[in-house]
Amino acid sequence: MTRYLRILRENPDFTRLWLSQVISMTGDWFNTVVLFALVAAYSPGQEGLAISLFVLARVVPPMLISPITGVLVDQLNRKRLLIWSNVLRVFVVAALLLTTQGPEWLWLIYLLTVMQFAISAVFEPAQSALIPTLIPPQDLIVANTLVNITWSSMLAIGAVIGGVVATLLGTNVALVFDALSFAVAAWLILPLVPRAVVQVHEHALLVDTSFQEGVRFLRRTPQSAMLLLAKFGMSLGNVDTLVAIFATQIFVYGDGGGLGLGIMYSVFGLGAIVGPLIFNRFNDGSLKVMRRLMLIAFFGAVIGWVAVGAATTFVLLCVGLFIRAVCGSTNWTYSTIALQKTVPNSYLGRVFSLDMAGFYLATVLSTVAHGALIDTVGSDNVRLIALGTGVVALVPALIWGLLTRRFERRELEPAVAAAD
Repeated sequence: MTRYLRILRENPDFTRLWLSQVISMTGDWFNTVVLFALVAAYSPGQEGLAISLFVLARVVPPMLISPITGVLVDQLNRKRLLIWSNVLRVFVVAALLLTTQGPEWLWLIYLLTVMQFAISAVFEPAQSALIPTLIPPQDLIVANTLVNITWSSMLAIGAVIGGVVATLLGTNVALVFDALSFAVAAWLILPLVPRAVVQVHEHALLVDTSFQEGVRFLRRTPQSAMLLLAKFGMSLGNVDTLVAIFATQIFVYGDGGGLGLGIMYSVFGLGAIVGPLIFNRFNDGSLKVMRRLMLIAFFGAVIGWVAVGAATTFVLLCVGLFIRAVCGSTNWTYSTIALQKTVPNSYLGRVFSLDMAGFYLATVLSTVAHGALIDTVGSDNVRLIALGTGVVALVPALIWGLLTRRFERRELEPAVAAAD
């Protein structure tokens, strides 16, 4: 804990960025719990399809526009992009208040969700690319772990509070809080002094900042390209759709399952907090060690899915979600750190946008598959779907193992040749 407090104390600009994340993400989870419950309530008999469409509305727009956002992040002022992405989301989320009037407004939930997450597609790579310019290189592991466990903490806290607030005070209050959170987040970023960002921006004018050049860079650096498998592979199996079905159809607690959904997200968030903290005990910051730790996490995620599929009680379901979150959070954190260590600043926006595009693509594929399976075999068989997801998750784990072995052999060859 001392290391995290030191980074916040010694890097005030990073601290403001971190606080903006804390506030906006708390509001986001209010939004998530409320809208999942609304979509399910507005779609009796077609919950699987409706929830899957809602998840797709959150992930398809960022996936499609990622090539554009990556170029913007490498060409424009990253601080301004962060501010404007928050300001625009204030108005989009506020408009969601119209959707609480009845099922006839379901279409507007989808439309506004598309708009919100299209804007978010700018925020994510811009934040990841900005972090290395705000802190010393030796603090990247601690800083990214803090950012990741903040997301997880806000999931754990925001989800359960969101469920309680929506139950006690109503949906409108939760949505108003979310809109205000983006306004406060923009205000916190406003005073940043982005001297390092200006330097990166000016340097970007001297190099090819096209999307095609970003792809060529990854072709030239297969060790960096390999890291894009982490978020993609770990996301083959969408937690959101299955959790929503468990909460609204199998283990129903609270109004429309909102309380149960909040608890499950909280358990998932807790696992995501614990994951990097545990694995960091064995992480020396080298790419070799991080690749090996990520391999362990890949196989751990398979175990988590199997546990979810075998769960006969709410408690056992939460245990499986906890394991899956520990491993997913670890891979997310370490893949981000490894990219920041291996990719030049002038390419970070495009590489991170492609990294997120892979995550969104895997989420889209999983969401479509889960939604179709739920509506085909019925929500009562959601456990079998979770077990099947565990089998699918085994594929990227095996591929990561093969790639790790290959790159370790390549890295060993120069040392062997020097010894001879």
